Amino acid sequence: MPRDAKPKPSLLRRIRQSSPFQFAVIVILILASRSAVADWNYVPTGSMKPTILEGDWIWVDRLAYDLKVPFTTIHIAQWADPQRGDVVVAYSPEDGERIVKRVLAIGGDTIVSNGQTLTVNGEPSRHGQLASQFSEYVSERDLARHQLAEELAFGRRYPVMFGPPAAPLPKFKVTLQDGEYFLMGDHRNNSHDSRFFGPVPRDLILGRATRVIASVDSDQLGLRWNRFGSEMP
Repeated sequence: MPRDAKPKPSLLRRIRQSSPFQFAVIVILILASRSAVADWNYVPTGSMKPTILEGDWIWVDRLAYDLKVPFTTIHIAQWADPQRGDVVVAYSPEDGERIVKRVLAIGGDTIVSNGQTLTVNGEPSRHGQLASQFSEYVSERDLARHQLAEELAFGRRYPVMFGPPAAPLPKFKVTLQDGEYFLMGDHRNNSHDSRFFGPVPRDLILGRATRVIASVDSDQLGLRWNRFGSEMP
């Protein structure tokens, strides 16, 4: 480099040195990208345990199913639909809050629960032993009071949690119309979902959660390193 040449300022310095208008444009572009392309969500509750734990940051693929106008639910283009077993981020039809749940039934399906077993189109879900990786960070208290299992349904495998026994599961039978999705949390006894607020319309689904990008254990004041970058089952 010639002696009189000055090093180029870093990207962060260039942003700091930009005018208020330029800075505002940068912020809008970042927010628009989060709204339409990719997003990340902090999960404060345990409604998706043991798949997603309190303190997980999850990556949301906003382009998994469609392209929307940034900051709206208006579709520009659509190339896929959520499938049974997908973990999705959506707006609750009840109060507009963002929720993270698993798709258990889609338009045209009939889903039935007798309080114990879920049946979709006459096919009951089955349960087996869950791999230890999903119970690694579940607290001893939860392990003592809950049952963890692997649920097998419609060709997909994913972890679920049941209990405590004193909290019975609701019974229901719902037939979905085209463009409707029945969403439930993997922690079946601790999730406010379609069993209570009904099916979720297609245009309220924002994207698919694909992996855990980081995880913080607030109780132990540490990081769950093994969860960093783990794929969503």
